[in-house]
Order: sequence, then structure tokens, then C-alpha cells
Amino acid sequence: MLHILKKLTPALALAALVASQGPAGAQAPGVSDTEIKIGQTMAYSGPASSYGVIGKAEAAYFDMVNDNGGINGRKINLISLDDGYSPPKTVELTRQLVEQDGVAFIFQSLGTPPSTAVQKYLNQKGVPQLFIASGAGKWNNPEEFPWSTGWQPTYPTESAVFGKHILQTNPDAKVAVLYQNDDLGRDYRKGLVDAFGDRFEDIVVGEATFEASDPTVDSQIVSLQASGADTLVLAGLPRPVAQAIRKAYDIGWKPTLYLPSGSSSVSSVLTPAGLDKSVGAVTVGFLKDPTDAQWADDEEYKAYAEWMDKYYPDGDKAEFLNAFGYAAAATLVKVLEMAGDDLSRENIMKQVESLDDVAVPMLLPGVTVSVSPENHSPIRKMRTMRFNGEKWEIFGDLIEG
Repeated sequence: MLHILKKLTPALALAALVASQGPAGAQAPGVSDTEIKIGQTMAYSGPASSYGVIGKAEAAYFDMVNDNGGINGRKINLISLDDGYSPPKTVELTRQLVEQDGVAFIFQSLGTPPSTAVQKYLNQKGVPQLFIASGAGKWNNPEEFPWSTGWQPTYPTESAVFGKHILQTNPDAKVAVLYQNDDLGRDYRKGLVDAFGDRFEDIVVGEATFEASDPTVDSQIVSLQASGADTLVLAGLPRPVAQAIRKAYDIGWKPTLYLPSGSSSVSSVLTPAGLDKSVGAVTVGFLKDPTDAQWADDEEYKAYAEWMDKYYPDGDKAEFLNAFGYAAAATLVKVLEMAGDDLSRENIMKQVESLDDVAVPMLLPGVTVSVSPENHSPIRKMRTMRFNGEKWEIFGDLIEG
């Protein structure tokens, strides 16, 4: 390049030199020599408010990172705004984060309907929509939405695992499905269709839907009990899942329960439902359960517990969602470390797509994070778990979706 520059005018030479240095000279908005400003919408109120601890955990994780010098000398500034799980509010606040607050990218915003509402906007503007806190399959569509990625295993993958487990353990099962009337619920139903195939209409004897804002799901549970089902697959937010568990038990219906991983927290779902009413429930896991004594001497768990004590003392160590936020934040830190001093949006996305079997603290042994330009579903491995009345117990082999 230098021998070419000698033949150019000074102005052209400078332009050529800048071009030769690539995007490193043009950092993303919100990036300075001392700061990386990132944005997030989270349900601190509304029907999904139990998930709000994720945002609090991530903020606390970044506090720890900042106290340790930040990322290459830059502190992470997370602006986390309450959208109440309302898509119109998500649109308003995401535009504010991008156009007024000038964030570099959006990180771990919560929920399928809210994140769907801003996906086209963010992709059209070339703003990374990273590690969305939702298992919807739609986030893995890099051809149409190259700036969006999920983080956790997808809902269709989870429910397909449930379907396979049902066929293996109870081939003559009569299954009822209660699912949220949105992408989350429909994704769960799709996974069962994939698993049951041509037998779906014979196996599934009852289906009912509900809205995330419905005050109860009691009538749906009564209706599904009348179907004669001996197995109940639930797909929804923590509050309606807890209500469904409690109502089924209270009316004397005791089907085998299958719960989404995102609505399987002991403290925010099973305890409100009644621990005794949740015995035998099945879910899938990809994170170390903080309530499981087998991790008591695990180095990653001990680091997690120390972090909670110092940076998040008001939080609950036993809350699965705090471990979720901890691990998701650690994934982002890895990406930013890989990006080095080139914090352009293009390079940040390039580093996300370079993640290859990356170990992240608090993921189960054998579970790693991988993203490629062709696959934006970072976590594809999980284990089946059963609730024993106190905690979730892992059983079965590691499953890759």
C-alpha cells in the first residue's frame, strides 16, 4: 500500500490510508475511548415482570466487569428500559435507545412479541440485535435478518425433545397442550407437530390457548382435563404456567407436566404453584441449576455465588433467571473482548458469528456457544430434567437440536 500512496495527492493518500485500516476507525455510535453504551428493553412491569431479574443480573455482571477494568479499558454502560412486555412500548423505547441515546447495539431484550416488533427496524438500520432473551425459532434467520441472534435453545427444539420423550416413555399417551397465543406458544406447538408427525392428531386430544395478559388460565385447564389427557404440555410465561400447575392439581388432575425451560424456575414458577404440586414435572436445561447441591463445590458456581454476594446482594442465588442473565452477559463480554479496538457494528457482528464451541460460565458441562453466518442459534445442546419436589434432577444424555 505504501508504494501506491507515493503516487497519490496528499488528500487521496489520506483517504486511501483510512480505507486500508478498515472499519476500526469508524466505531459504532455509543463507543468512545472510555465507554461502550448498549441498550435493552426488559419487562420490569406487566405480565412478564418475573423476567425482570434478568436485566438486573446483567447490569450487576457488567458492574463487576467495569470494576475489573472493563473491556480493553472501556466501561460497559447498559441502558435497560421497562417496556412492560408491550410491543408498542418496545418500539418507542428501542427507537429512543438507537436514535436519542445512541447505543452501539441492542442486547438481550426480553420476549418474542416485543423483539419481533423491532426486528425489521433494527435490521434495516444495521443495528445488532444480540442474544435476544427468547427461544423463538425466528431469530435464526440470518438470510433475512442478519443482525439478529437468539441465545437460548429454541422453543421448537425444546418441545420436539418433549415429544420424543413422551413417545419413548408413554407411547400411548394422551396429550393436552396449553399454549400462549403468540410466537412463543405456536413455536412450542410446532415442535410437537415435528416430533409426533402423522400421529399428532391421534396423540393430542386437547388444545387450548390464552393471551399473555389473561388474568387466569383456570377455564382452559378445566376444559383440558375433560379431554381425558394424561400428559400436559405448557407453553407460556411464568405466571400462567404457575397458575396452570396449581389449578390442575387443585381440581384433582395429575397429568405428567412438561414445562418450558424459561418457565421452570423453582423460585418464580414452582414455588408459587406449589412445590408439592410440581413433583414429576419435566423440562430441559442448559444452565447449572443454582439450587442443585451437585454444583456446591463447582468453581463456576462458587464464582457466581461470590458475584451475587458482592454485586447483586438483593438477588436470589437460587433463581434460575439470575444464572441466565449471568451467562448471557458473559457471552457478550467474550464477543467484545474478541472485537478488540474495532467496535464497529460490522465487526461486532463478525465476532458474534465467529463464536465456535465457546465455553461460558454456568452452562452445563458439554453445552457451548456457537454462531456462524449460516446459523444464528447459539445454544443447541440441552439435558432433560425432572423436578423431585425440591430441585431439578438431570437425567438422560446431552441432546443437540
